[in-house]
Amino acid sequence: MKQPSLVELEKSEAAGTITIKSLERAAEALGCRLVYALVPVKPLTQTLEERAVNAARQKLAAVDQTMRLEDQAVPGQAARKAAERRLVDELLRRPARLWDES
Repeated sequence: MKQPSLVELEKSEAAGTITIKSLERAAEALGCRLVYALVPVKPLTQTLEERAVNAARQKLAAVDQTMRLEDQAVPGQAARKAAERRLVDELLRRPARLWDES
């Protein structure tokens, strides 16, 4: 398999078109192994909390709409906030589910 030249790698990197396969071949040619990672911009706990809050708000908005259509509006902001907090806590108990309903 043809090893990429340094110039080819630099060009594809600058263009944003470099592939993992190219990096693996370059690493192999240098006697290295390729390791890549995703580094969170903010703490994962914050990301999970934000995702749970958004999911809870979407679910509650759907319930609110249905209740209004049936002339059974949910009482008060305090009750809504309490329901949102309970739903967020429930979602955070199984965080993998936060990406199920995107």
